[in-house]
Amino acid sequence: MIRTQGLTKDFVVSRTETVHAVRGIDLEVAPGELVAVLGPNGAGKTTTMRMLTTLIRPTSGTAEVAGLDVAQDAASVRRRIGYVGQGNGAGHTQRVRDELVVQGVVYGLDRRSAARRAGELLDALDLAELARRKVADLSGGQRRRLDVALGLVHAPGLLFLDEPSTGLDPHNRANLWEHIMRLRAEHDMTIMLTTHYLDEADSMAERVVVVDHGQVIADDTADGLKRDLAGDRLVVEAGGGGDRSVAAVERLVRIVHAQPGARDVSVDGVRVTARVADSAGAVPEVVRAAAAQGVAVVRAQGYAPTLDDVFLALTGRSLRESAATQHTGTTDREAGLAGEDAA
Repeated sequence: MIRTQGLTKDFVVSRTETVHAVRGIDLEVAPGELVAVLGPNGAGKTTTMRMLTTLIRPTSGTAEVAGLDVAQDAASVRRRIGYVGQGNGAGHTQRVRDELVVQGVVYGLDRRSAARRAGELLDALDLAELARRKVADLSGGQRRRLDVALGLVHAPGLLFLDEPSTGLDPHNRANLWEHIMRLRAEHDMTIMLTTHYLDEADSMAERVVVVDHGQVIADDTADGLKRDLAGDRLVVEAGGGGDRSVAAVERLVRIVHAQPGARDVSVDGVRVTARVADSAGAVPEVVRAAAAQGVAVVRAQGYAPTLDDVFLALTGRSLRESAATQHTGTTDREAGLAGEDAA
């Protein structure tokens, strides 16, 4: 459904400054997949999405979507895809049903077919009771469900979702994704998603693509990335005080180093932290070995890896910290430049 080779996008800011937003993306997405794209603000995610959805032209490289070249056959690509951007797509003064019907007509449906499709989506996305309400009167979660409905009016086989749940509370996020996943199952849609919510990528995507500085730096299942790039984390804390603590920590470090797959062993006071192959198995083994060597352990705990651990291992930065500083909508530098280019 999606194939890119060497896809790049440069923005000329001034005579002396060019921003290389995307620096050679190679990507393939098979029919029916749900692929999540992760990366910090400015990594090139939104710019890549906008190239794939024909909103901006690539600087170089190639991109095919639904078997069509995005640069050479943009109109045909648009007929085959749905796109839900970061901002709300419906006119605030319009009524919910009217927006859906108009969207259907724009895509070539006659008014009767457009009205029927609008009714189906209103029911599917739990918006039927809001059909006559103005968009401006909807809550944030209701507006995002309407945005998804607008993207699905023409029953596309491929849906692009650019941070669809940003700014929603946990209840509305869960509600939105319940609707999306049900529609996906019913219509066998392919979905490409960008998100800052790691739990969304972890629990729903078949593949996770990590992008940084405009390049793909990892591409695998969430479990595969966590296993191969992060690994379990083990934290062990020695008891005692004074010189006894120093000696105990030294012995504890040797014990931790002996665990299968141990790496990145670090010491902070009396606390020893490491990555290991299996933290659940390492905890009792470390406690047993420490007792045998006369080392008092006051804490031993294992942690399963997260996608944030993966990103930290790849880049030395936390994706959660990046998400905490993001702005809602298309106000960041990358999106702004993309918008100027499209205009």
